[in-house]
Amino acid sequence: MSKQPDVIWLNTSPSLLCFAKPLLRELSRYVTIARWEYSQTQDEASSLDVAVQLLHSYLESSNQPVHLIGHSTGGLLGLLYTRRYPEKVKSLTLLGVGADAALDWQAHYYTHLPFLSQQKILTAMVYNLFGYQNEHTVKRLESILEQDKNCSLSPHSLFKRLSVPPCPVPVPLMVCGSTDDIIVERDALQGWRPFLMEGDRYWECQKGGHFFHLFEPQIVAEQILDFWQSLRQLDSVCSKFGFWLTS
Repeated sequence: MSKQPDVIWLNTSPSLLCFAKPLLRELSRYVTIARWEYSQTQDEASSLDVAVQLLHSYLESSNQPVHLIGHSTGGLLGLLYTRRYPEKVKSLTLLGVGADAALDWQAHYYTHLPFLSQQKILTAMVYNLFGYQNEHTVKRLESILEQDKNCSLSPHSLFKRLSVPPCPVPVPLMVCGSTDDIIVERDALQGWRPFLMEGDRYWECQKGGHFFHLFEPQIVAEQILDFWQSLRQLDSVCSKFGFWLTS
């Protein structure tokens, strides 16, 4: 029988998974990590509620809570799931998720679409998200963003924008972001601070932009592993002294 994973990476965009692989490789050296993936065709309606229920169907077979981790919309899905089913979640780690958890690169895209062509916006987004690249790489990244726009779980469109206001999370929470992220800017990330509970963790990477976990996978993994380690230590203390902590 295969070992039950300790960690579930929530992937809501097949085209963006490549940007998470360096971090997943780092984490998998120390924990058993699985990927839960949501994908849809261009003609399907995007529904966070459906994704939450599909995730729950997957986790119902787990006999113990798991650590959930996700970037951007993957983090939003983890947040919505955790609020609904906290008993299934040991901790939640959000990467590039602001206090308004629905904010993603597509929200910026649709904000500019009435004023600029799709091609100009995609090109600008590539430079904003990944910095200067050669022409071949720019075209490849534009194609990846186009695929994400057409076949991901993002709740935004030309006709609507979703907003998810912050509130305390009922499990241990880690919020990670980058100081130079142009999608989830520092103020948006720091909007989490009033909602953090004792034992929660807030951490900013000094560079890397919105995909900081792609450019700085080792340091991001170190911070996340340290957070999980702190929870294991707390569990050990509670187990050892539970006879008086629960009295």
